[in-house]
Amino acid sequence: MNKITLIGEKMKLRRSERMVVISNYLINHPYELTSLNTFAEKYESAKSSISEDIVIIKRAFEEIEIGTIETITGAGGGVIFSPSISDAEAKTIVQGLCDQLSESNRILPGGYIYLSDLLSTPSILNNIGRIIAKSFKDQQIDAVMTVATKGVPLANAVANVLNVPFVIVRRDLKITEGSTVSVNYVSGSSGDRIEKMFLSKRSLKAGSRVLIVDDFLKGGGTITGMISLLSEFDSELAGVAVFADNAQANRDYLGYKSLLKVTNIDVKANTIDVEIGNIFD
Repeated sequence: MNKITLIGEKMKLRRSERMVVISNYLINHPYELTSLNTFAEKYESAKSSISEDIVIIKRAFEEIEIGTIETITGAGGGVIFSPSISDAEAKTIVQGLCDQLSESNRILPGGYIYLSDLLSTPSILNNIGRIIAKSFKDQQIDAVMTVATKGVPLANAVANVLNVPFVIVRRDLKITEGSTVSVNYVSGSSGDRIEKMFLSKRSLKAGSRVLIVDDFLKGGGTITGMISLLSEFDSELAGVAVFADNAQANRDYLGYKSLLKVTNIDVKANTIDVEIGNIFD
């Protein structure tokens, strides 16, 4: 039986073993530049051998569409892994979510839809994070923003794939947030309520490009409020993504992308009509 020899934090590995641990490292450190010397020293291998490993891993990752590996040359160079997901796999996942959201037992009093089970399942959140991250792969995103509370797991999943911080906007003032910035926003599908949202001054750096993520888009007031907050931090909107939206309202001005679109909720007939959103457009 082959053994891995550990020397402090270093280890001597066979090529097959080395490729496994390098692959695992890259997958768990997306969008990070890692020097080939880091791998060479850690696994006590020649830099040329590590370079050959990367070529093989790169080809395998791209063939099965796990992601891409970019090689940066020069003294400060290295490799950067950008995660992805195939269109076929993404569409299969979203169609499955569409079927689940169409279940009649999800209708709640007042015409609301029960989403908590879907947005609390790690495997589902991970897949949604991969799909949304791919949709915005050409944008330079510095942070993901959401509003408490249902959007938090979703934003966390997206931020995890993008390997960027996520910030939480709150509707109530908490002493643990320290100094905050607040804006008023219109709440409710009919726009009949004015409410306030808060964001800690320490949570977002000036000049950040921010992806706003939310669970359900109805009237658009909450997202409009978060966009207003960005200007208070001298930050820029990189995009808006939601798990699902209500097709009966027009919010094209937000330029958002949705995984699912709820086209009709019939409380009397106990039916929900759901279709795939514009995430693949």
